[in-house]
Amino acid sequence: MSEEIESVEAQAADGTSPKDAKSAPDDRTIAGPFDDAEARSVRPYIDLGAIKILPRDGLNLRLEVEEQSKRIVAVGLDYADSTLQVQAFAAPRSTGLWHETRAQIHGQIRQQGGRVEERVGPLGPELLAEVPAAEAGQAAGKRLARFVGVDGPRWFLRGVIGGAATSDPDVAARVEDLFRSIVVVRGSSPMPPRDLIPLKMPATPGSA
Repeated sequence: MSEEIESVEAQAADGTSPKDAKSAPDDRTIAGPFDDAEARSVRPYIDLGAIKILPRDGLNLRLEVEEQSKRIVAVGLDYADSTLQVQAFAAPRSTGLWHETRAQIHGQIRQQGGRVEERVGPLGPELLAEVPAAEAGQAAGKRLARFVGVDGPRWFLRGVIGGAATSDPDVAARVEDLFRSIVVVRGSSPMPPRDLIPLKMPATPGSA
């Protein structure tokens, strides 16, 4: 994998600078990831606050909790021999976060001794990285990870893909479809850009 990064920047028709431009598939509003206002309310989504997940066969869901604050900070999805970690952030109405965030991730991985390649995938610009990872009792190694992101209306959805979907095109398509089925619930409360939109535990059957 090349360590050199090739710049892939979207040009905005309204004159927005490339790093501030929104990055999203052209068909985002009809194929996802969806804004809450665009989703079909009759579908049986699992409500996690910031995001809603559509159940499917073989999908396991985990909530990732920050130890110190006990706050839910990410949703982990195990599917098709792969993992997908997702987080939703508040964003400006007219500008995006993915181009700037992608550059920050690239720099962090390089500082950690990893390797990064920027490329354009079905979701737009993404990073394919070899990330340093140490298993308990073992020498440090590296794992492959794909970093994807989509800018929506007043939100930004980031995903980190691991496992088979980093190298198998058929599996990758299934995980990309899972990512695109996600609904982001921004809410109406004012939030600074880049703040994590709050996640919550799903309601248990029979609860109010």
